[in-house]
Amino acid sequence: MKATNSNFQLTYCTNIHPGEEWQQVFANLEKYVPNLKTQLAPEKPFGIGLRLADVAARQLLEKDALMQFKTWLIQQELYVFTLNGFPYGGFHHQVVKDRVYAPDWSKRERLDYTLRLVKILAFLLPEGTDGGISTLPLSYKPWFKEDKSTWESTLHSSSINLALVAAEMARIREQTGKLLHVDLEPEPDGLIENSTEVIDFFQNWLLPIGGAFLAKGLGISQAAEQRLLDHIRVCYDTCHFAVEYEEPLLVFKRFQAAGIQIGKIQISAALRVMIPQDLQQRSLIVQRLRPFAESTYLHQVIERRVDGTLHHYPDLVTALPYLERVDAQEWRIHFHVPIFIRDYQLLHSTQDDIIEVLELLGKNNACQHLEIETYTWDVLPPEMKMDLLASIQREYEWVLLLIK
Repeated sequence: MKATNSNFQLTYCTNIHPGEEWQQVFANLEKYVPNLKTQLAPEKPFGIGLRLADVAARQLLEKDALMQFKTWLIQQELYVFTLNGFPYGGFHHQVVKDRVYAPDWSKRERLDYTLRLVKILAFLLPEGTDGGISTLPLSYKPWFKEDKSTWESTLHSSSINLALVAAEMARIREQTGKLLHVDLEPEPDGLIENSTEVIDFFQNWLLPIGGAFLAKGLGISQAAEQRLLDHIRVCYDTCHFAVEYEEPLLVFKRFQAAGIQIGKIQISAALRVMIPQDLQQRSLIVQRLRPFAESTYLHQVIERRVDGTLHHYPDLVTALPYLERVDAQEWRIHFHVPIFIRDYQLLHSTQDDIIEVLELLGKNNACQHLEIETYTWDVLPPEMKMDLLASIQREYEWVLLLIK
């Protein structure tokens, strides 16, 4: 929905709901979204951040399913302006872990899936707003280890495939006037996981390689690089950048200086733990963290040591045994926790980063798309679980208080 007295388009990501088939997705939309609209925006259109797995995208493009969905949206005074195209396959009630990065951006399957999402969004997007599709940070670093040649091959292939998507979105813009963009979502252990790596990818891979491909292979003019910058952007997830210990103001300035646009802000909070020196207190923290070391998703940990250096752990379950014996000062954990809670007994959240980002957006208007993304309700420790509809509404209300 459009937030009062602002240009922000605010929604929540429907990846919170299980369901890979289109009928499952639609059943969840029918169950939750009209109720949220009634509570939050009864007198105005209400936006949806739609997550579609590949199978759901295929089904939505069959026969007249897409037209039926658009008709339902119009009847309910709903609209879709952003898609989550990160998870290709199953995302709930199964082991996901590093499978969430497959297929990566070097693969044809990822390209074809994203082009299907582009077609869907172009059809659903209302006039007068741009549309974004968030996607994975190219690939997953641990798959490559020390294999530099495969790493570089993946960056090269990803640049070509992203250029192909940009070319299709440019064609749609020329024919319909609708501006679409794919938003790369950096996260810990992604092939691009922080602002430095994002800028390096754009400057050394996407723009020179993707730009040359568009200019020569597709016969597009010297404006190829600008087309890439128009249609390939960044999804700034406040949880992910906080886990990387990045300062929002500095990141915004660096992206602006590099000509990289932010296509979507995903509003989410990470776990933050200040590590005491006392070993008994550390043991208590280990016990408090253990329920978060669940088996569905990766929960990467970045540790800041006393000397200021950072150390990465691939998952919380592998990090916990080290907490009582490392020279650690702070842990930040990639576990999306409710954004309206700052403290969890011995644990804290990175809620302050969300507040800072929203304050910055109010000043610089760097991005209008805001998507609340707490997808972990199913795997939260039992004492933190609440009614889902009430929880989503509470997250909306917390954000609206900050941006009004």
